[in-house]
Amino acid sequence: MYLTNRELFYRNVAIPSEEPEALEIVRAEGIYIYDDLGNEYVDLVSGVSVSNVGHLHPKVVKAVEDQIKKYMHLMVYGKYIQSPQVRLAGLMAKYLPKDLDSVFYVNSGSEAIEGALKLAKRMTGRTEMIAFRDAYHGHTHGAMSMLGNEKMKYAFYPLLPDVKFLEFNDLDSLAEITEKTACVLIEPIQAEAGIIIPDKNYIRAVRERCTETGTVLIFDEVQMGFGRTGTLFAFEHFDVVPDILCLAKAMGGGMPIGAFVSSRKNMKLLTHHPELGHITTFGGHPVSCAAALASLEVILQEKLCEQAQAKGRMFVKKLSGHPLVKEIRQIGLMIAVEITDVETMNKVERELFKSRLIIDRFLFDDKSFRIAPPLTITEEEIDKISQLIITSLNQIKRL
Repeated sequence: MYLTNRELFYRNVAIPSEEPEALEIVRAEGIYIYDDLGNEYVDLVSGVSVSNVGHLHPKVVKAVEDQIKKYMHLMVYGKYIQSPQVRLAGLMAKYLPKDLDSVFYVNSGSEAIEGALKLAKRMTGRTEMIAFRDAYHGHTHGAMSMLGNEKMKYAFYPLLPDVKFLEFNDLDSLAEITEKTACVLIEPIQAEAGIIIPDKNYIRAVRERCTETGTVLIFDEVQMGFGRTGTLFAFEHFDVVPDILCLAKAMGGGMPIGAFVSSRKNMKLLTHHPELGHITTFGGHPVSCAAALASLEVILQEKLCEQAQAKGRMFVKKLSGHPLVKEIRQIGLMIAVEITDVETMNKVERELFKSRLIIDRFLFDDKSFRIAPPLTITEEEIDKISQLIITSLNQIKRL
């Protein structure tokens, strides 16, 4: 008996929620995705900050096609010299501080966090790790141990021991960082908490406290890297440099890849006592690296970082002042629109979907929805989309 894709989806694909949207997508291009019924949707989420250069950017597609014709997987990571890997690492190093010149490729953001935590323990010989409440770092065991929300992880206890949580943007709590602390893992901008932007002095104080105590500072830029916040990397807003930088999502231009980045001196610690201190089979897959290289070149050549802040402010200007909008938090094209209450937010979500606008709520903020479209979005598209959002909000207000 022939089963439709929808039937097979519910029958054989393991899914993480009981009520998936279950759109059957047949095509995507730029800021738009299309379902099997021919409906066009505006992607205001970018696959959660993945498609920074838009869907199917022709330069990324060409890079993938060219690489597939040469070779795909050859050997476990780190054995052979592969051009896409070394060229991508070289270009990243050109735009990173000198102490972030060694790239360890992995497959995802969670894996980048796992590698960074291990490296921090190796660098310090310590075990205590500090993270922040309402922080999200992934769902593998180590990353989940650093996740600042008990509701999402209690069912999987015990997780890693010796983990402490501080309040984000609270200077007084930084005294908890001591000579016993191996690492502090922090998002420069808290994403799933609803785009919480800290004071510059706070991030600088975190850096200073880590330096004082010999603690490794890890920045999780999995969501905000590669131009999303208006600079290539979010830490540039704060005039500080982490000891380890974690990246993924937008890195691959739509292909799966992640990385943790540190100095060559630090990375060498993973090569001995024991050898193969961190290893991956598919990390730095040549096709993903080719896509990532092309994507980074597009971001740089098309000056997408420089445009992101002005484009984000356009959304803020057009949506601010509506009676249902309580607050808008924005940096670059990373925006949280907070609605007056959860019940109204539920209605907003449904109404925007009727208008074929794909939005997403935050894991730890039920009253807000994210606007994080591809950085390639045009001013004309922003104007049209903002009008659709206002029309949807007005429709709810009339109900």
